[in-house]
Amino acid sequence: MTNTTWRQTAFTAGPACMMAYGLIRLTDPTHGPGPAWSLGHLALLAGVLLFVPVMLGLRRAAVAGRGRVSGAVAGAGAVLGLLGVVAVTAQAGIDLLVGYCSVDRPTMDELFQRIQGVPGVEPAVYSVGPLLFYVGLVVLLAQLAILRATAAWRPLVVVAGVAVTAASLDLIPLGALLFLAALAPLGHAAAEPVPPRRVPAGSARSGAAT
Repeated sequence: MTNTTWRQTAFTAGPACMMAYGLIRLTDPTHGPGPAWSLGHLALLAGVLLFVPVMLGLRRAAVAGRGRVSGAVAGAGAVLGLLGVVAVTAQAGIDLLVGYCSVDRPTMDELFQRIQGVPGVEPAVYSVGPLLFYVGLVVLLAQLAILRATAAWRPLVVVAGVAVTAASLDLIPLGALLFLAALAPLGHAAAEPVPPRRVPAGSARSGAAT
């Protein structure tokens, strides 16, 4: 699989893995240690890591042949999104470790309480950090919509997916489906090579005269 094909696939595989996590989660009403917990969080981990090429691909599409302002906005969106990826990755890793070390849900709750009690962990890994993932993604899609490089409904659908997930974790499959609808068609465009930035003729002549 080439790098281009990999980037294209990530736009579909990322949301699909998150949907798998949500569906597996629904099969485990106790949300305790066991195969469902481990498989679900492995799917979540895979899904969020697949959003690394998604964020970078959206940034590439937003800066293609455009100026510094567009590049700065796209860069900021990508940085925020990638920081969110780091936070969610850390959260999934902690969840897997806690599940492995626990024999039942009360034991998990005790371990989570200890971990989240460490200064800085709760905002970085469980509240503010993961929020950056969604903020960065929406910023990049909104920029593409403003530049008319994609349909205006795509960032709105992602916002709807975020809202649905925030309303109830049981709705993660629906939120992931909305992400899939918004992102899957963008894989091809985001993986295309970035065209060189056009230099005005006057600037070229001025540079040649110096």
